[in-house]
Amino acid sequence: MRRKLAAGNWKMNGLAPAMNEADALQAAHRNTDIDILLCPPATLLHRLSGRLAGSPIATGGQDCHPAESGAHTGDISAAMLVDAGATHVILGHSERREDHGESSEDVRAKARIAIEAGLTAVICVGESETQRDAANTLDIIAGQLAGSIPDIANASNLVIAYEPIWAIGTGKVPTLDQIGEVHDFIRARLERRFGEGVGLSTRILYGGSVKPDNATDIFEVSNVDGALVGGASLKAVDFSLIIKALEAAGKH
Repeated sequence: MRRKLAAGNWKMNGLAPAMNEADALQAAHRNTDIDILLCPPATLLHRLSGRLAGSPIATGGQDCHPAESGAHTGDISAAMLVDAGATHVILGHSERREDHGESSEDVRAKARIAIEAGLTAVICVGESETQRDAANTLDIIAGQLAGSIPDIANASNLVIAYEPIWAIGTGKVPTLDQIGEVHDFIRARLERRFGEGVGLSTRILYGGSVKPDNATDIFEVSNVDGALVGGASLKAVDFSLIIKALEAAGKH
């Protein structure tokens, strides 16, 4: 049985007072039976990790550099994330792939260094609206999976997040059948590459306008093991409702 995971990506949002939202989340889910992850901006990571120490809520970074260290002004290494208290790092998010021109090969290099540093890599894949309309979704996903996941990955250091680009922050959500098709496809690809053990044990999250009012239905879809949540993770009251929906799904 794969343990459910609710991950919140704060993106470039949050100053010190935002940590109060994490406090509220921690108070509401002290005895949860799922995994919860918050990925705040780098400026809050160390403070938030200390604040959540001993709680069921883990912390993660939103990116890392593929080198261990060096002359890379403004970048953060995987070891630095670990030093700040992180256990996970989001890699290959569509906003990184688009805004920073990151290729799947770049993501693969980052994932390798992250895993070697002891982090769990949350690797994002997803298609654009143009690619979806051209019926190229599964080909795009296949290419991103093959190019982005390093050979050293396994079920304990890898999470896949399917985030259709056209649904991120737009309010648009794929049909449940469309979500299920992609998640089933990802599962099959993982099994084919890594074998049944790793393939069946690796968690696959859905992301893309996940909100309290659609979470329950999404979590009932085949091979959806949780969610990577953007805007709705910024407020404890909203993210808590999503977490509760996932907790309920895990008891089915």
